[in-house]
Amino acid sequence: MKVAILGGAGKTGRAVGAALAQAGVATRPLGRAAFDDLPAALAGVDAVHVIAPNLHPDEPTYVAAALAAATRAGVRRVSYHSVASPYVPAMPHHLGKAEAEDLVRRSGLAWTILQPCAYVQNLLPAVRDAASSGELAVPYAVDTVFGMVDLADVAAATAAVLTAEGHVGATYELGGPALVSVADVAAAAASVLGRPVTARRTAPPDDVHPWLQAMFDYYDDHGLPTGGLPLRTLLGRAPATVGEVLARDLAS
Repeated sequence: MKVAILGGAGKTGRAVGAALAQAGVATRPLGRAAFDDLPAALAGVDAVHVIAPNLHPDEPTYVAAALAAATRAGVRRVSYHSVASPYVPAMPHHLGKAEAEDLVRRSGLAWTILQPCAYVQNLLPAVRDAASSGELAVPYAVDTVFGMVDLADVAAATAAVLTAEGHVGATYELGGPALVSVADVAAAAASVLGRPVTARRTAPPDDVHPWLQAMFDYYDDHGLPTGGLPLRTLLGRAPATVGEVLARDLAS
């Protein structure tokens, strides 16, 4: 089996490639240059995993091009990297993924959609700063809850749906093992770092992307809670906790 990973050079794409390699699957990571002749880039693969660039200005068009190229290349299996709670009118980049999900479902291909929550790894730079400052600073509320998830677990789940039977036509929301706030992450960081860490809400930069500001505003009010059972089922084990992710990734 060979899987093309569209967006394979990014953080998520590299993790998916590593998980597939661990499962004994050959991969073909593809970047933006592949769009010069995407059907040719997809020739000879059995499946394609589609990851759009962060905050892509027109994700539905990006995904539509990938689906059309897969069809032309004779690739019948596709998985799409969406987001938890894609249909949230207050967050434009989530809505783009909701529209793209609709395209995937109507593509005529054998599809699976993955909807991961925010990665624990997204907070690693702030946690590393906290090692010296003692503060975990984020531009949104520190007490609303999220189903924060380990990127490595999301990648392993992606490998599972592409290499096992029974996942065609499925949509999986992928959350971590428990709902946690940034304050909880600060407590886990304190345990790993061996020093006090306090969570603090800070102002976003003046030039923040308006879609990110909309996301921060939504997080202030609602967080992004997601369930952990689908991921546990796909992995056949408990997903990694925030503390386990921090201990592992800070050490590396």
